[in-house]
Amino acid sequence: MEIIVTHKNSDFDAVASLVAATILFPGAKPVLPRALNPNVKAFVSIHKDLFPFVDLGTVDLSEVTRLIVVDTAQGHRVEGIGELLGRKGVAICVWDHHEARDDDIAADSKIQEQAGAATTLFVERVEKEGATVTPMQATLFLAGIYEDTGSLMFPTTTPRDARAAGYLLEQQGDLNILKNFLRPAYGPKQKQILFEMLQNAERTKVNGYRLSINKISISGHTPGLAVVVDMYQDIVNVDAAFGIFTDEHKGRTMVIGRSEHDGLDVGKIMRSMGGGGHPGAGSALLKNAHPDAVEAWLVELIQGNQQTSVQIGALMSFPVTTVSPGTSMKDAASLLRRTGCTGLPVVEGKKIAGIISRRDFRKIKNEKQLKAPVKAFMSQKVVTIEPGKSAMEAARKMIKHDVGRLPVVQGGELIGIVTRSDTMRYFYDMLPG
Repeated sequence: MEIIVTHKNSDFDAVASLVAATILFPGAKPVLPRALNPNVKAFVSIHKDLFPFVDLGTVDLSEVTRLIVVDTAQGHRVEGIGELLGRKGVAICVWDHHEARDDDIAADSKIQEQAGAATTLFVERVEKEGATVTPMQATLFLAGIYEDTGSLMFPTTTPRDARAAGYLLEQQGDLNILKNFLRPAYGPKQKQILFEMLQNAERTKVNGYRLSINKISISGHTPGLAVVVDMYQDIVNVDAAFGIFTDEHKGRTMVIGRSEHDGLDVGKIMRSMGGGGHPGAGSALLKNAHPDAVEAWLVELIQGNQQTSVQIGALMSFPVTTVSPGTSMKDAASLLRRTGCTGLPVVEGKKIAGIISRRDFRKIKNEKQLKAPVKAFMSQKVVTIEPGKSAMEAARKMIKHDVGRLPVVQGGELIGIVTRSDTMRYFYDMLPG
């Protein structure tokens, strides 16, 4: 007997992968986990008769000769398969899109490739083999890809996901059904939790990141917590937000994180806590964990988190062409033309006093004003950045303040400058190798 299994608290990508695997492994039984995400549970309850799901309790594990694990490579995340791992005579096959880890299942064969969704890997193989995909299967597969990639808008989305989605639309995948089941739950209960989080909101700085970690007691089934954390992060305006939701009656704590800083990988942090996710979003379910201890653990993990993106110190230009506050506007204009720069830092000693840009020359009304010092026309509100910050942080600052360059400052002193072109070269992989 061959069975297909996936992780607990299954999302659409997990369930879609279960069904997609049945196309590639005819006769294999897809085992539906007991714990499903609320929107997945609603979908399955309506469409269950259309898919050949079985319950683990009906499977005689002694007869299993092949175990196909999808959307995870972590044995502890799959319910009830412990006795099959390492048993002689059981071939193990893994299909996963998450980063490989040392404690992954020891598999006889493994498809573990970079994609925004595990479903994408299956859809590519199904298309290659020319297998038939029904409209309802195509709709479920689309749900798997769209949910895990944020409708193809998460940074983890790859061209492979977009191509797979296009193929599924050709197979008559129904976007209207997706709209109904991928719509996040937000009602009075979620509104009350958000209100409570905002009342208790605290901001702190850990390892250079602006964080807000919020501990909330919940009772009973509470869907939509991920949506609440999304909204909470937007409102408190931090680099990353974490919600620690504890149900004391059940002895369970759900940790949900969201990050908008490309140097803070929430998925990596959640994997360290036994969960999973992506750089911008992740979660972990803990048993009998005190919320204060969970918070301390989070802080410890963030303190040890390494910057994964290129830092501004590697992108900036130096030495920097500057002018003094007493430099005439005429000389500054000549220097701008000669260097091809659109703006120059105005420096007094080693401290920045302002920025003079081509825009500032629009303030000049007559030729006499060209003899005036730049300090009379320069912008004194200078937006700067530190060398340890990321290219994403620089881009955000440039967009927010509508500037084309950022002086790089360390200890109050100018050490370099990074321009809009510098950040674009980074984002479009134009950095020299």
